[in-house]
Amino acid sequence: MADVWNPAQAETAIRDLSTQIGHGVNVCNSAYVEYLAADHVFDLAWAHAILAAPGANAEARKAHAVIATETERRDRDDADAAYRYADRRAKALTDQLRAMQSVGASIRQTYEVAGRGEN
Repeated sequence: MADVWNPAQAETAIRDLSTQIGHGVNVCNSAYVEYLAADHVFDLAWAHAILAAPGANAEARKAHAVIATETERRDRDDADAAYRYADRRAKALTDQLRAMQSVGASIRQTYEVAGRGEN
């Protein structure tokens, strides 16, 4: 980013951030859809593992299911982490946009009063 800004640069930065936020909506949606799919796969794998687990002890069957669904749990957790990252990135872009809008307003105000010095 430039050290000294003019109104055109501020508007370009605002437009770029707005575009990134717009794309971020799709990224967040895709990541959340992937998370939901992975969560569903994990739920089904867990249910099948519990039903197929040997023994009558509930704790032993749960332990068996944890081991049997390790891959599905990892995939679900990875999808959750990806969604949360995309969501945090979208929020950060929104914060950057607000900051740039403030900078843009300040620059416009500076340009409006430029050259109106007292004689």
